[in-house]
Amino acid sequence: MKLTFLGTSAGKPTKERNVSALGLEFDQDNKWYLFDCGEGTQRQITQSKLSIGKLETIFITHLHGDHYYGLPGLLSTKKLDAALKPLTIYAPKGIRKFLECAVDISEENLEYQLNIIEYKAKEELIFDKFSLKILPLIHSKESVAFYIKENDINNKLNEAKLRKIGLEPSPLYGELQNGNSINFEGKRLDPKEFMLETIPGRSLIIAGDNSKPDILDIYLQNLDLLVHECTFTQEVYDNLIKKVLHTTAKELGIATQKKSVKNLIVNHISPRYNTKHLLNIKMIYDEIKNNYKGNLFIANDFDVYYLNRDKSVSIEPLSDSISKSS
Repeated sequence: MKLTFLGTSAGKPTKERNVSALGLEFDQDNKWYLFDCGEGTQRQITQSKLSIGKLETIFITHLHGDHYYGLPGLLSTKKLDAALKPLTIYAPKGIRKFLECAVDISEENLEYQLNIIEYKAKEELIFDKFSLKILPLIHSKESVAFYIKENDINNKLNEAKLRKIGLEPSPLYGELQNGNSINFEGKRLDPKEFMLETIPGRSLIIAGDNSKPDILDIYLQNLDLLVHECTFTQEVYDNLIKKVLHTTAKELGIATQKKSVKNLIVNHISPRYNTKHLLNIKMIYDEIKNNYKGNLFIANDFDVYYLNRDKSVSIEPLSDSISKSS
């Protein structure tokens, strides 16, 4: 499972970070999924290894501009690239009115099928490789997290065992995979005798803006990977004149440690934290690590992470995130 971070800033783009967008790819798949689409996302995609032509579905966590203002531009770019496969957008109520207005005023003829689905919190959706549950969060506007559970793999044949009895790859393999008994050299072969053990699917949560990470509660318990905002360190938040509903590094560390989250990737970083300021990313990292003992990564734009079958997380060598494995 591959995650490409296309935007990791909070609220507005900076010289170092664009606003929220994340690409998700599954193993041996010919499509990918986009989570949030802040302004400029279509350009970020062109700077990555992702292809707009293979984008099939977009999920929007909430209707704050830094999470969805990039949609009109992306829809237009898709047409200009002659990527005319249907596209589906899942988002909160209001997205249909926004997109229909943008397309109508610009007199844009998309030339492909656009499906807009306005979801409700607590809905469950089924896709070919995973299921997805929409979890409500706490923010100044309705915001959600997407709990993704990859399908278990339970139809892999023990080819070594089949070859040992003389059965080489053939259409009979397909029959066994489909749960059907077969006849081979006068013997009746039961498919259960030639299947490998079930490989459990991986689990992750991709969260929108949220002031209380522990609202995710049981879904955090032994979660393989959490992608969550961390806009402020606690001291900076405490000194804000006007409080906003975002997570602090301290709160995030405490919540993830309590529920034994295996891996945590942090995004949605306040522009306050940058390489040319007294406030820097390491401050966020250190504050989380003071409370969380799992594997922690602070994502930069264009970082690529893998959630591996053994539930570990690795990062492509070209990426330059602050990270540590416990």
